[in-house]
Amino acid sequence: MRNFSDLTEREILALAIANEEEDGRIYLDIAEGLRTEYPGSAAVFTKMAAEESGHRHRLLDVYRKKFGEHIPLIRRQDVRGFVQHKPVWQMLPLNLDAVRNLAEDMENETQGFYRRAASRSEDVTIRKLLGDLADAEVEHEHRADQLREENLPENVRRKEDAHARQAFVLRFIQPGLAGLMDGSVSTLAPVFAAAFASNNTWQTFLVGLAASVGAGISMGFAEALSDNGSLTGRGAPLIRGGMGGRMTTAGGIGHTLPFLIPHFWTAMAVAIGVVIVELAVISWVRWKYMDTPPLSATLQVAFGGALVFGVGILIGSS
Repeated sequence: MRNFSDLTEREILALAIANEEEDGRIYLDIAEGLRTEYPGSAAVFTKMAAEESGHRHRLLDVYRKKFGEHIPLIRRQDVRGFVQHKPVWQMLPLNLDAVRNLAEDMENETQGFYRRAASRSEDVTIRKLLGDLADAEVEHEHRADQLREENLPENVRRKEDAHARQAFVLRFIQPGLAGLMDGSVSTLAPVFAAAFASNNTWQTFLVGLAASVGAGISMGFAEALSDNGSLTGRGAPLIRGGMGGRMTTAGGIGHTLPFLIPHFWTAMAVAIGVVIVELAVISWVRWKYMDTPPLSATLQVAFGGALVFGVGILIGSS
């Protein structure tokens, strides 16, 4: 990688051209990713890409006059200090807030680049162009706000934000919550049955570890294979399966880890405390994202947990 201070004016212009082209393509990729579910926001990013194309043509005109037709390949990842942006395809499914924040960061970074480049340029024409483009990036931020107002009136924005929240719940919260509930509740019986049957913390830990990992693998496959997301809008099966599997394992591991404590009743007390915390977290998530009344969510989860906990104690003590 090279330092920005080592770049020649020709290389700075080449870098600016590459940046504008890359930013425009990112905006078009975002627009394409949003077009089906968020057409209003897609229109905003399409027009922002057109603005970037205009900047690139201004840079190309000056470059041709100064340096000819050949443009050396130099990109932001070749220069120290530039923020590396993930390709849009790695961010799918797109989150509205994430892409809006990404666009704001890109505009701020580009503005700062043009300011630094203009301050180093000794050619009057290039210096003026870079300064103008820095000012244009500031105007671009205002233009982006104007485009949002034109293409995203308040009612459309509310509708898209509501849809984004629903998609987030379907694709991440639901499988994660199902996994956490399954891992936290279903492993209570084997863990505490093993504890009371053996009075051995290490053996209990091994049972809990096996139950947690096994349940996580099972839940991951079940979630991934149950629905490809094409009809329900629940998103990519691998993402849902990974979320459900990890949260299932985490739910079981939580009250399994205390049994690494050698003293049996100390381990038991800590494990019970962890179970209470797990059930409280499940109740909070159901209230926060699933619109379940807090008292109802707490009672339902507590009843299910107590029932499974009691079964584990009964079997382990028999």
